[in-house]
Amino acid sequence: MGVGSLTAELYRDAWGVPHLRADSALALLRAQGRVTALDRAWQLEVERHRAQGTSASFLGATALAWDVFARRARLDDTARRCFAALERQDAETAAWVRAYTDGVNDGLAAGARRAPEFARTGLAPGRWEPWHPLGVWLATHILFAGFPAKLWREQVLRRLGRGAVALFATDGTGTSGSNGWLVSGARTDTGQALIAGDPHRFIEDPGVYQQIRLACPEFDVVGFAVPGVPGIAHFGHTGTVAWAITNAMADYQDLYRERLRRTGAGVEALGPDGTWRRAARHTETIEVAGEAPVEVEIIETDRGPVIAGGPEGLDGVAGWDGPESLDFPDGSEGDSERPTGPDGPVGGEGPQAPDTSAPALDVPLALSLRHPPRVTGDLGFRALPALLRARRVEDVDRAIDAWAEPVNVVLAADTEGGVLHRVAGRVPVRAADNMVRPVPAWEPGHTWRGWHEPPRAGLADGVAVMANQRGPAAPLGVEFAPPHRADRIHALLAERPVWSADAMPAVHTDTHLASAAPLLDHLAALEDTADLTPRAARLRARLLGWNRRMDAGSEDAAAFAALRTAVVRRLAAHPVFAPLAEPPAYPEVFQPWLALVPRIGHALENLLRAEDLYGVDRRAVVREALEEVAARPAAGWGERHRLAPWRALPETEPFYDEPGLSGDHDCVLCTSAVPGLTDLAARGPVARYVWDLARRDNSRWVVPLGADGVPDAPHHHDQLSLWTAGDLAPVVTDWTRLTKETDV
Repeated sequence: MGVGSLTAELYRDAWGVPHLRADSALALLRAQGRVTALDRAWQLEVERHRAQGTSASFLGATALAWDVFARRARLDDTARRCFAALERQDAETAAWVRAYTDGVNDGLAAGARRAPEFARTGLAPGRWEPWHPLGVWLATHILFAGFPAKLWREQVLRRLGRGAVALFATDGTGTSGSNGWLVSGARTDTGQALIAGDPHRFIEDPGVYQQIRLACPEFDVVGFAVPGVPGIAHFGHTGTVAWAITNAMADYQDLYRERLRRTGAGVEALGPDGTWRRAARHTETIEVAGEAPVEVEIIETDRGPVIAGGPEGLDGVAGWDGPESLDFPDGSEGDSERPTGPDGPVGGEGPQAPDTSAPALDVPLALSLRHPPRVTGDLGFRALPALLRARRVEDVDRAIDAWAEPVNVVLAADTEGGVLHRVAGRVPVRAADNMVRPVPAWEPGHTWRGWHEPPRAGLADGVAVMANQRGPAAPLGVEFAPPHRADRIHALLAERPVWSADAMPAVHTDTHLASAAPLLDHLAALEDTADLTPRAARLRARLLGWNRRMDAGSEDAAAFAALRTAVVRRLAAHPVFAPLAEPPAYPEVFQPWLALVPRIGHALENLLRAEDLYGVDRRAVVREALEEVAARPAAGWGERHRLAPWRALPETEPFYDEPGLSGDHDCVLCTSAVPGLTDLAARGPVARYVWDLARRDNSRWVVPLGADGVPDAPHHHDQLSLWTAGDLAPVVTDWTRLTKETDV
C-alpha cells in the first residue's frame, strides 16, 4: 500500500484480529480500509448499497422496502452533503476518510474473490467514494433512536386514549441498547479503573463490530470499528485512556404531518405561517433483481424529506389532528417538562375507555423526517481522529464535543485517575410534543430552537452504570429501558468491595430476570387452585419456586417464557386491543414499531401492573395460559432460545450450529427474545469487552462470530464458543506475540 512512500504492516493474533502498524496516520487509515475489504468485502458492499438505496438490485424484492425508505429519506444525499461540509471545515479528517476509502478500493476485488456471496448474487464490487463511510454510518443509525415509535404512540392515543400511551412506554424491539459500567481505581485490585460492557444490537453475520488495532507514531489504539467506517468510534483503549458508549435513548428526530398539494410547477407544502412553499421534488428509479424497476417520487419540504405519503395521501392512514398535546404530569407543554416512560405516565392519566372519535382531516396525510445531520450537514466525524489521539479523559471529552449522531452516554477513564460520564450528541430544543408523536407542520410552535447542552453525571460509590435506563439523558428522551439491567449491575458490583478484570464476565453473563415479577405475582394470586388441573398446579408451584434465572439448561426458565408468550398472545387477541391489531399502512420498515404482539410482549410488565386494564380479566388470562403451557412437554430454555443472526442472504446455510443461549431481554445477559412472537434471539451482545487501565494487555474482548467475514474461513466463527460460554479472548498488544501476515 502506498500514500507516497508511506507503508503499513498487517499482523494478526490467534483469533485473526488485524493489528495494523504504519509510519503515518494516513497510511494507517488506508491500511484499515484495505484489510476491512479483504476480510469483509461482502459486508462492505451490502452496507454501501443499503446507504445508497440500491440493495434490491442484487438482493431482490425483499430489499425494496428499505431502498424506498433510503431514497425517500435521502440518506445518500445527506452523506454527500456531510462530506462536502467536512472538506470545507476539516480538511484533515476528510483526508482520513479519503485514505480509508482508497484502501477499501485497493482491497475490494481481492476480498470479493474470497467471498462466495458475490458469485451467488452476480454482484460485482463497486467503487467506494469518500462519502460512502458517512452513508454507512447514517444508514446504520437512522432508525437507532426509534422515531417510528411516534407513529405507534399516535395510534395508541387515537384508538385507546391518552392513558394507554404510558402502558406501552417501554424499550422495545425497535431500539438498540447496551450495558456499560466503570469501576474506579478505588474499587479495583490494581488501583486503576476498569470499563466493561456489551453493546446490544441485531446480531449479524458477519458481525457489526470489527476488532482491530491501529498503531502509528501518533497513537496506538485497540477497539471495535464499524466495518465501512474509519477509526474506532464506540469502544477503544489507547493505553492511557479508554472509553465506551451506550444508547442514551434520547429523542432527536422529529416527524411532521405535512399538507401537500400539486401545482402546475410541482409540489407545495403548507408552512406554519400559513404560506404554501415549493417543495423540492424529483423521481428516482430503483432496480430490482428479477423484477421490473420501481419509480419513486422524492419530495423534501422545509422540515425535511417526505418518508411516507405525498400529495395524494397515504393509503389506509387517515389524516388526524386529534388533541394537539398530551397532558403532561403538571399540565405544561413547555420544554422543561418531558413526558416520562415506564417510571411515570406519558399521558398523565390512567387507562380510559377507548376513544375513536378523533376527527379526520380533509387533506391527505404525508410525513416528513427532520434529523440533525440533514439539518446541519454534520455527522460528527471530526470526533474520530481526536478519539484516536486521546491520552486523558479531557481529550475524550473534547473529542466527543464534536459528536453528532447517534446520541450516546459515554464512559471514560485514564491512568491518571480521571473519569468521565456524560451524554454526547446533538439534540434539538423544541416543543415537548415533538418528542411524543408526529406534529403538524402547518402550525407554529414545532420549530427547532437551538441545541441542548449535553448532560453530565458522576460516579456513586466509585461506580457508574449505563444500561439505557433513565439517567443523565432523561431530559432528552421520552422512553427509556426499564431499570432492571442497570439495577442488577449496580447490585452485582456492590457484592464485592474490590474488582478485577478477571471477575467482570460474571457481570456480563448474569441471567436474573427481574421483570418476571408481575407475571409471577399474578400466578401467585390464583388463590383458588382446586380447579387447576394437577399438571397446572405443579407448574404453578415450580414457577413460584423458580430462581428467576434465564439459564439455557433451565426447564423452569423455558416454562416461564412459554407462559409469558401464552399470556401475551391472549392479551393481544382481546377485543379491547382490536383497534391496534391491524397496523396502519405506513412503510414496511416501520412495521416492527407498529405490530401489536411485540408491543404487548415488551410492555407486559406495565400491562400486568396497571391498576385496571380496560376491564380485562388478567387472572383468567393467566389461568388459561398456565393450563395451556402445563399440557406441553418440558424443554430447556436454550432449546427454544437460540441464536438467529441476520444475513443479507437469509437462505445461506451457516458453517456452524446456532447455539442455545442463556439470558433474555431484561437480563444483564440481554439476548432478546420477542415475547409472544418468537423465542429466537436475533438481538443481543454484538461484542463484550473489559478495558483495564492498569495494563492494556490485561484487557479482553469477544464478538459472537469472528474476525473474518468469509463463511468458511477459519476465523469466521471461532469466537462463537467463547461468546456463548461468557468467556473473553485476550487483547494482545505485544507485537512479538503476533504473526506478521504482509505489508499492506
